[in-house]
Amino acid sequence: MAITAALVKELRERTGAGMMDCKKALTATDGDMDKAVDFLREKGLAAAAKKASRIAAEGAVASFVSPDGKVGVIVEVNCETDFVAKTPGFQDMAKAIAKQIAVTAPADVAALLASEMDGQTVSAVVTAAIAKIGENMAVRRFARLEAAEDGLVAAYIHMGGKIGTLVNLVGGSAELGKDLAMQVAAANPQYLTREQVPADVLEHEKAVQREKARNEGKPDKIIEKMVMGRIQKFYKDVCLVDQEFVKDPDLTVAALLKQKAAKVSDFARFQLGEGIEKKKEDFAAEVMSQIK
Repeated sequence: MAITAALVKELRERTGAGMMDCKKALTATDGDMDKAVDFLREKGLAAAAKKASRIAAEGAVASFVSPDGKVGVIVEVNCETDFVAKTPGFQDMAKAIAKQIAVTAPADVAALLASEMDGQTVSAVVTAAIAKIGENMAVRRFARLEAAEDGLVAAYIHMGGKIGTLVNLVGGSAELGKDLAMQVAAANPQYLTREQVPADVLEHEKAVQREKARNEGKPDKIIEKMVMGRIQKFYKDVCLVDQEFVKDPDLTVAALLKQKAAKVSDFARFQLGEGIEKKKEDFAAEVMSQIK
């Protein structure tokens, strides 16, 4: 029987499974829709699709740095519960995906999921893990940095994968790179230098500080001076090179880099689940719904 696009679409709508998986199921069952549904359920693919509506806000940020230190990756892989996130199987999968990104340099998450890893696509690896463990999972985002000829990339993972950072260092040493990756994790800079702060962000901060000064009852003639002073504090909060070095607050990161004859060309920081709206569970309501 010819497997038409309409049949594939219908099966996808009934099961939520991927297009290629639906086509394989229909081919294997000679176009029998009911048997194709069973085929997908038996493979764990339909069950995986049903779980896709669940919010996956837990998980881990994993890292990989090439042996020569020239390529570094952090990737956020999500699941539904912290319990699953801590299992060796989930952690190993996240680390394997990080290595895959380092090796293949995909353009985006879609390209990553379509890439081949150990004889199957990354998407298939994740789908198989969903079917095995019974939770929704997703590769959310990644960052991949490449070092210059005289540089290196350092990574740091905090709290078992709650925060992950990368620092692209020119000059310096692996020890300095690790210290700066820890700095990024602890101090959460938004920009590398003050020149990178967008004009609209800076103007917004100035407006906030002006209004704050007025609310404090300060006279207009000194408000602008106060605002400029507070903007310097703002830079120290949001710009990496202006921050106090966490291991020695008497040093700024800029001063530390000067001492070490090094500079940072780029950095990345992921905090697990940031920006994901977690579902609030009403336990009493859930129990009552089960009783009913």
